Amino acid sequence: MTLAYIVIFASFVLFAISVVFALGWAMSHGQMQNFQRGATAIFDPDEPLGTRTDSFPGSATHVEPPPEGSHE
Repeated sequence: MTLAYIVIFASFVLFAISVVFALGWAMSHGQMQNFQRGATAIFDPDEPLGTRTDSFPGSATHVEPPPEGSHE
């Protein structure tokens, strides 16, 4: 039983070290500088910001895509 506790504790320590390493890497490589750019990087002219053009499969609501040329 003691061996199980040692393995679990070592796993937690290894996980904590990897989290600190990943956070340090992200900060040193500029990943924490501009959250807004990352949040809006998935949008393109076919789906402008603030306009929902999709829905979950099987949902009762159907959202019509915006008319061509409308960029809000």
